[in-house]
Amino acid sequence: MSTILDEIVINRRLEVNQQKELVSLSQLKSATDFNTPRNSLVRKLTASGSSGIIAEFKRRSPSKGVINDRVEPEIVTKGYADAGVSGLSVLTDGRYFGGTVADFISARNSNPLTPLLRKDFMVDEYQLFESRMLNADVILLIAAVLDKEEISRFTAIAHELGMEVLLELHDESEIGKIDSSVDMIGINNRNLKDFKVDMERSIKLLNQLPAQAIKISESGLSDPETVDFLRREGFQGFLMGENFMKTENPALACDDFISRLKH
Repeated sequence: MSTILDEIVINRRLEVNQQKELVSLSQLKSATDFNTPRNSLVRKLTASGSSGIIAEFKRRSPSKGVINDRVEPEIVTKGYADAGVSGLSVLTDGRYFGGTVADFISARNSNPLTPLLRKDFMVDEYQLFESRMLNADVILLIAAVLDKEEISRFTAIAHELGMEVLLELHDESEIGKIDSSVDMIGINNRNLKDFKVDMERSIKLLNQLPAQAIKISESGLSDPETVDFLRREGFQGFLMGENFMKTENPALACDDFISRLKH
């Protein structure tokens, strides 16, 4: 039986193939300035006094529908940065998450020095070059949609392009796909097959991750106490979107959240 994730991946492959017909890979490469320095999310997450928060701009999701379609990415992400986040994440998948490349560009232009993650379903190396053209600092690779060889190859390409890699896991079956060269490993507390959240997921998988890995907990984080607990357990990053975006003023909600963390 196919899942929402299967559907998203099929759609993303179709969209990438359509995009290739409009702009070839060679055209993409020639339009990219590879000399622009990137911002390191790893450095930010491991810096003394770091909040560890990676705040996400997310208009909607398959499980919740519209979360917030009344705010602008440049205003929200600048507010996140001013609140003291370690990094930013912007969705660029349109059909299922309401994201756009324009959202990403707006966030990039408003926050040139803050590490910015392109949050999308990477299924083709074309998207890596596209991400570099957009001046992304970090890309997301989802273990559930890639095999180990693809993860290794995409990671190598991302590094050649100067970007860092966040590899996202969902369960124990994906541990074997970890490539030792990925920069960060995220544990998504949301099951991508049914989109239900299980906060125990982060703790269950934590001790099975490489000791030296920068570890990030993703999804379902809604209170500072949980983040403080996860930090004590060994997590350095906390990817949060819905908790802030569901409010009228996401940046203010983020600022309040960070102010309540124990650093």
